[in-house]
Amino acid sequence: MSIPWLELNTPFPPAESALTQADGAPGLLAAGGDLSAARLLAAYKNGIFPWFSEKQPILWWSTDPRMVLATDQFRVSHSLHKTLKKIDRSLRENGRWQIRFDSAFPEVMQACAGPRATSSGTWISDQIIQGYCELHALGYAHSAELWLDGELVGGAYGVCIGRMFYGESMFARRTDASKIALAYLVHFLKSEQVELIDCQQETSHLASLGASPMPRPAFLAKMKSATERPPITDWTPKPLFEAD
Repeated sequence: MSIPWLELNTPFPPAESALTQADGAPGLLAAGGDLSAARLLAAYKNGIFPWFSEKQPILWWSTDPRMVLATDQFRVSHSLHKTLKKIDRSLRENGRWQIRFDSAFPEVMQACAGPRATSSGTWISDQIIQGYCELHALGYAHSAELWLDGELVGGAYGVCIGRMFYGESMFARRTDASKIALAYLVHFLKSEQVELIDCQQETSHLASLGASPMPRPAFLAKMKSATERPPITDWTPKPLFEAD
């Protein structure tokens, strides 16, 4: 197994040259480089994303198939639907719940990097946080946040280029808090003509929300078209339901 090593000025190899299942690390494209805003933007525009553990070099991936969530295919359970209606009412009445975008981006990343019941480590290192906070300062990285009585209890973050959104991670400190934040984010993106959210890797949890695998060539074509469209200029959350 051999992959290119990126120096600071080395461009990415084509996404299609990533390793296959037969190579033992399907989707692995390159290693090295840096996590500057310029490097990260170049990665996303070419269907590439970083993913590595703390003791590894920076690893770059382009998986095939690619897990994606069409914004018109997002699914919620009946119980979550009822919860969302209650929260929507609270938002309209300035109640205990709040949905915000981009008010606490570093805090959302730190929370996503925290310990989880299903794993002992995290890939969201200080280096990753610094790189994505730079993207946030430039207007490319965004967070969706759920607040309860002034406390951040759930959220998600990702990168948006043109009308293409790349989901990165979520966290929850209350039941379903990450799903609630995601529901408002998906609703907002759909209203802004964002058709596809990149979920990167296939999991049963993502599938339960409506995500499905897409062959890499189709993903790259749709992504290229979406990233060339004008960017979203107003990141203001929108209610999910019509007022009662």
